[in-house]
Amino acid sequence: MALRYAKIDVEIREIALREKPLHMLAVSPKGTVPVLVLYSGKVLEQSLDIMDWALAQSDVDEWIVQNQEVQKLTADLIATNDGAFKQALDKYKYAIRFPENPPDVYRAQGEAFLQRLESLLQQNAYLCRNAVSKADAAIFPFVRQFSMVDETWFETANYPALKAWLNVLLHSQFFIDVMQKHPVWKDV
Repeated sequence: MALRYAKIDVEIREIALREKPLHMLAVSPKGTVPVLVLYSGKVLEQSLDIMDWALAQSDVDEWIVQNQEVQKLTADLIATNDGAFKQALDKYKYAIRFPENPPDVYRAQGEAFLQRLESLLQQNAYLCRNAVSKADAAIFPFVRQFSMVDETWFETANYPALKAWLNVLLHSQFFIDVMQKHPVWKDV
């Protein structure tokens, strides 16, 4: 989303992770996605690094809010998202791999973060203000995944502001554009 927002043209190569192309492994031996290879040859292998690079190129709507308090909130939200929430999400999504607890235990662990987001979204249309920011773009994909684990449960959960925020982002042109399917790329 950040690449699209910054109007950076990229060649998208859809990767089948079961059949990782040799070219991908040559530029990124860890073999995970996303990977962005810059013209300089530098390789970015983390979503947040790619987002930060894209926003450094162009940030016309100030997704990186220049207020120190908002920057601290953004950093804290992203750290919680990438840490405790993502761990709970992975266990919730793949509960069969984590039989120590039933899925609802992992869901409850993730809900601690959802409740925090709900509280923020009751104050503003988006996480840090009344316009999209870096926090929204970084966190939205993971909340989307969480909502899809048990859609029936999520529909009835008491998160009206979070659901409205998620719905707006799901129907945004940025998201629709980046979710276009591409043919799986293979080495030639």
